[in-house]
Amino acid sequence: MTKLALLGGPQTRTQPFPAYRTIGAEEKAAVSRVMDTGCLSKYLGAHHEDFMGGPEVRAFEADWAAAMGAKHALAVNSASSGLHAAIGAAGVGPGDEVIVTPWSITVSATAPMVFGAVPVFADIDPNTWTLDPASIAARLTPRTKAIIVVHIFGQAADMDPVMRLAGERGLTVIEDCAQIPFGRYKGRAVGTLGHMGVFSLNYHKHIHTGEGGVVTTNDARLAERVALIRNHAEAVVAGRGVTDLNNMLGFNFRMGEIEAAIGRCQLAKGPSLIEARLDNVRRLEARLNGLPELHIPVPREGDKHVYYVHAFRFDARRAGIDRDLYVEAVKAELPLTEGREGEGVLVRAGYVKPIYLQPMFRDQICFGGTRYPFQGPHYAGRQDYRPGLCPHAEAANADIIIHELMRPPMTDADIADVATAFHKVHDNLDQLRDLARTRKAA
Repeated sequence: MTKLALLGGPQTRTQPFPAYRTIGAEEKAAVSRVMDTGCLSKYLGAHHEDFMGGPEVRAFEADWAAAMGAKHALAVNSASSGLHAAIGAAGVGPGDEVIVTPWSITVSATAPMVFGAVPVFADIDPNTWTLDPASIAARLTPRTKAIIVVHIFGQAADMDPVMRLAGERGLTVIEDCAQIPFGRYKGRAVGTLGHMGVFSLNYHKHIHTGEGGVVTTNDARLAERVALIRNHAEAVVAGRGVTDLNNMLGFNFRMGEIEAAIGRCQLAKGPSLIEARLDNVRRLEARLNGLPELHIPVPREGDKHVYYVHAFRFDARRAGIDRDLYVEAVKAELPLTEGREGEGVLVRAGYVKPIYLQPMFRDQICFGGTRYPFQGPHYAGRQDYRPGLCPHAEAANADIIIHELMRPPMTDADIADVATAFHKVHDNLDQLRDLARTRKAA
């Protein structure tokens, strides 16, 4: 029996894991090329030939649309901005409801509120952690205007039943693709399955521009409306002959030329980076499959899971200890990752608390201290965001383990060390059960 590092034994590994760095010579050259032109942005918030931005932005949008199989791509300064623009383009407004997930970054639920709509939380599928179509169907009302579907962790949501529901009700479906670039659902490209898709280029995503995002669509009208909201719509509609003024209050969601140039380089690297990630996941899962306390989900047939993170469920009954103590022991065996030392070992117990348990939803206070948009003459419904609303989401946060120790340039030796740490903890669960009893008695 080897003593666990948590109890004073030797660590499985002490050498830091390599950083996930995707920026290289290509991006440096692209930035220098843009700098030499002296044009860092070419947008004008007016009816003008430069309304759609400069040459790098337009080239990046064309490249992105081609890579993702979409007719239109609109670059924005963040995926959050992209969600706001997509909701606005869909015509969502006061009194409307939008079906959202409880298990994501908060903007997945707050974007509708910017336009006065109320988020309605559907539960997740406990096997994929994406929105459950049956729960969506149960939450629909005559006030429902749109559905935001999040492809979580790199796994596509079950889109066919979602789109059937939307078609029956005349609803707009927005795919949050922040964690799934180049992903597939039953062989089809995510971001083209709904009416709009929103991708992230934030610094910790698969590919990035530091900050940035892209909205995709096959609908020319929606593309035009996203472009307007992105760039001061109210000042441009007259010149462009737009007569539908619903949500034509614009913002500055524009991407600069430098970010677009970096994005073109990153886009070209994306497929190889994802394939390296998939290879590492396959190696790690082959080494972990024999551990009975870990349940590793299997992607549905025809899907391409791109593993933003690697997630699995923990069976506390089989382990005989709780999930948090197990993760504490695994983390004690492993080192930090270069460039992210301040975050600790990149293994986590849990993901996020369901969004509806945040104070803003609990107290239904947001704009100006009022209860708008949750209550008022514009809204005929009533939402009760209490614990128990989405039991699968609440349960998932209690049993999920997430880690990032499969990103390139992790080598096979690095992956082996990660697996060894899990096996060491498994082989010494008795030590952790003793520790749990000691802590409980203290």
